[in-house]
Amino acid sequence: MDSGKQSVISIKDLKMNYGSKEVLKGINLEIQGGEIIGYIGPNGAGKSTTLKILLGLINGYQGEIKLFGNDINVNPVEYKKKIGYVPETAQMYDTLSAREYLTFIGEIYGLKYELVDYKAKQLMKLFGIGDAYEARISSFSKGMKQKVLIISSLIHNPDILFFDEPLSGLDANSVMIFKEIITELAEQGKTIFYSSHIMDVVEKISNRIILIKDGVIVADGSFQELQAMSKEGSLEEIFNQLTGFNQYKEIAESFISVLKEG
Repeated sequence: MDSGKQSVISIKDLKMNYGSKEVLKGINLEIQGGEIIGYIGPNGAGKSTTLKILLGLINGYQGEIKLFGNDINVNPVEYKKKIGYVPETAQMYDTLSAREYLTFIGEIYGLKYELVDYKAKQLMKLFGIGDAYEARISSFSKGMKQKVLIISSLIHNPDILFFDEPLSGLDANSVMIFKEIITELAEQGKTIFYSSHIMDVVEKISNRIILIKDGVIVADGSFQELQAMSKEGSLEEIFNQLTGFNQYKEIAESFISVLKEG
């Protein structure tokens, strides 16, 4: 990492408590433009909390967070214009048509209606759902809704993208398109912050993987660096070793033995 460049995301000693529960215990990160960060960890490790703090959705944390060199609490609207977000579970205005929803989102980001209308229609065509542009989102399948969410996160051409399980419901062809989009955006200098439990996808797309456990970072490096450090073959095996979860075979065998009873 080039220390002479200003970090796009800078996190210093980030801590967060929910009541007496410590969720984040001191996260330190410097992330540059063009990085695809795979942000992984077990449920409850603090992944979603980190994302929501970076997005300005929750406050009450300790520490310092800068995006584009500025503290996120100073002029928060300005930095939010430059980010896109696909949440793990999204509440969509599904009584709207795709056109209404996407033009509404685009106009919030400051795009002119004619431009966002054109871009939304073209992007839906490219994602194979152009015929549904005027249809109500409530009639869409899970995969179609996910495609609309992805388009809504990208339509204003943001500099940082936050993805939390973005492949949910997507077919194999759409997954391939999405992975290629991410790779090309990173080549243009965009920063991708990608959180998922699907380890093989994280392994393939990320040039840097950050593993968080119990509110602290336990590994940070390329897949090859993590592989060398842990002497394991796949990211799933590295994940299991570093998080101390190695009973999955025994649990599966016990599960099947219960199924066979009676």
